[in-house]
Amino acid sequence: MPEAPILVLGIGNTLLMDDGVGVRLVEEFRRLGTLPADEVEFLDGGTQGLSLLGRLAGRRALVILDAVKLGAAPGTVHCLTLEQALYSGSRPATDDEGNAGELLRMAMMLGDLPDRVAVIGVEAASLETGLGLSEPVRQAMPAAMDAAREAITAARSPREPGRT
Repeated sequence: MPEAPILVLGIGNTLLMDDGVGVRLVEEFRRLGTLPADEVEFLDGGTQGLSLLGRLAGRRALVILDAVKLGAAPGTVHCLTLEQALYSGSRPATDDEGNAGELLRMAMMLGDLPDRVAVIGVEAASLETGLGLSEPVRQAMPAAMDAAREAITAARSPREPGRT
């Protein structure tokens, strides 16, 4: 059975300003259409939370795009490994079940976690009810796109023997 494409998953609530940055990044990737659909699938996970678990199974790689609150300046782009996302004390921008950490923990418990995982988090400035991104997060979009492209490129490359 062929391996499912790399999943690039944007999560967040677009009605809470910067919380929607992951979804906005997926929209931009889709608009650009520069990556082969048979190798990379872009999914707007929105606020689907743990119902996304079934979409992770059978993937060789997962790149999650999300808003985070790690204490850095708003708009800072963070590139987190699985270990950092799970264990470094990184916090999602919101505490709902749709955040990256909760999704990764549950996928790990179920044995459905892909071999390669990266989380691209953009430091949120505002999580107030409202449409659109704050200025610092909007300005960070190109850097977040670049970080996501790097993670996708790494996921598309073959693994070196003895490396995880």
